[in-house]
Amino acid sequence: MNVPVIEAHALSKTFGMTRALAGVDLAIGRGESVAIMGASGSGKTTLLHVLAGITAPDAGSVVFRPAEGAPIEVTALGESARSRLRRERFGFVFQQGLLIPELTAVENVALASMINGVRRRDAVPHAASWLAALGLAGMEERRIGELSGGQAQRVAIARAQATGAELVFADEPTGALDSQTSSEVMDALLWSTTGQGRTLVVVTHDPDVAARCTRTIAVRDGRITPSAVAA
Repeated sequence: MNVPVIEAHALSKTFGMTRALAGVDLAIGRGESVAIMGASGSGKTTLLHVLAGITAPDAGSVVFRPAEGAPIEVTALGESARSRLRRERFGFVFQQGLLIPELTAVENVALASMINGVRRRDAVPHAASWLAALGLAGMEERRIGELSGGQAQRVAIARAQATGAELVFADEPTGALDSQTSSEVMDALLWSTTGQGRTLVVVTHDPDVAARCTRTIAVRDGRITPSAVAA
């Protein structure tokens, strides 16, 4: 593995009486695509959320090493600083996309850049170029309800890339799609991340999705299992 882009040490997290993470150590190299698999309740989504700074762990540390600048200890940041990190450095693709239905496809993608201070007149053409690259040329003005599930997920992928995110987190990005559309969405996700030298971390139940990643991490009872590494 090359120098890790993100590294976790001794992560623990408890929700009530449930221990979601029980001392997890993990390093993910720049340019890797890593699948996190496990049964419902295994802790895989909690692990993704802690790595991404969405959820703070009870103990342990997460360090993000950007391509430029000093390492950032995610777990040492306050909520506002973590929010800024997620907004500026990370990209996200969720199962349902979490797109804004009142906005058009291009507006959904451009919004990610505009929140970071990019002017609309610059953000919109940039967003349109990402939509075109992902096979959605001509659909820029469609609202989300006018797109298929696979098309909407590609809008979400474009949004995740519009800010130049070095690290993209995807939580069951193909979970609501049929097998053919799932394959097409993974094509787009891998091309836009590792295909551009970026890093992808994806939580999935689908072994076909995991098989397309460079490495699989298996999580059980809040721990990474000994059989976790699959190159």
